[in-house]
Parts: sequence; structure tokens; C-alpha cells
Amino acid sequence: MPETATAPFTARIVERLSIGPQSRRERIIHSLDGLEAPVAPSDLSSVGEELWYRVQEEIGSELGPLDFLLGLDAGGILPTVALAHAAALPYKIAWKLHLPLEGAVRFSEPHAMRTDVYAYGIAEGQRMLLVDDEVTTGHTLANLAQSLRQAGTTPVAAACLVEDTTRGARELLAAHGVPLVSLSTIGSSR
Repeated sequence: MPETATAPFTARIVERLSIGPQSRRERIIHSLDGLEAPVAPSDLSSVGEELWYRVQEEIGSELGPLDFLLGLDAGGILPTVALAHAAALPYKIAWKLHLPLEGAVRFSEPHAMRTDVYAYGIAEGQRMLLVDDEVTTGHTLANLAQSLRQAGTTPVAAACLVEDTTRGARELLAAHGVPLVSLSTIGSSR
């Protein structure tokens, strides 16, 4: 029986039990990641629509035309797909796979066990919105934005499901010319 009511989006911080030396001790989990409960397709759609609404509200005319959304594996896949559906825009995913594909842009995810991440099919002049599930320090998206600009593209803004407001990500991304739009926040109020 399909679910008709849309559950509210929720997020919280949990301690990681098995971590590598560079990994963060905590992880933000949320209601779209499917860790604690099954996710109804309507919830995924609703979250994508709400996030797209917020992007348009907060970025507005600065957004301009976009060639695609660029999401990060693995946590960024679901919000990227949901946002692409709501915005009727194509998407690409940056992967932790080094492959012999054209238009490769390499960047770093400093807190991960495998730090190298690659976006493929990137061409000069493209404009994109960066998407991830959570933003804590902002270093990954800042590294991505810098690498994309060096490749001649324009990362217009970043969107996420959850922003940890205690670690300065919003300020770091603003300093890199990437305004951040978040669906929800954890930490002190912004």
C-alpha cells in the first residue's frame, strides 16, 4: 500500500564505531539515507522539491541557467537525484573512481579514507550546482569548486540536506564564491 503522507525530514549526529585515522568521529544521519527506516519514494520527491524551492528562494536570479547538478558519491547521490527530478535538470555524480574518461577533474575529500574524488565529462564554460547530503567543514565542496574553476567551469552554488553550523562551512564556501543552501541545520542557529 503506497504511503500518502509525507514524513518530515529529520537529521541527527551519531558516533561512528569503526573509523580510520582521518575520518570524523561522528556522522550525520538523516531520514533519506535509509539507515533507520525504509524511505518512501514520495519522501524523496518531497525533499527534492523543498530543496529546489529553497535554492530558488535563496539564490534567485544569481542562479542563472545551469548545465547540470554535480553530486558527490555516496551520500550525495539521493539528494542529487531528488533535486534533479524537482528542477527538471540533468545530473552528474563525482566518484571515488579513477577512470580513463574525458574531462576529468580531480579534487580531495580530506576527511575520507579514500581522499581522491573525480568528476568526469567536465568542459570549459559549464555551469553547475553542487549537491551533497551533508556539509560539515565545507572543505570537500571548497576543493571541488576550486578544481572546477581551474577547469574553466562555474560552480554557481551548493545545496545540501543538512548543514552542521558549528564548523564554519557556510563562511568557507562563501569565501570560495559558493553560496550554500541547506534544507536543515544541526548546531547553533544561523
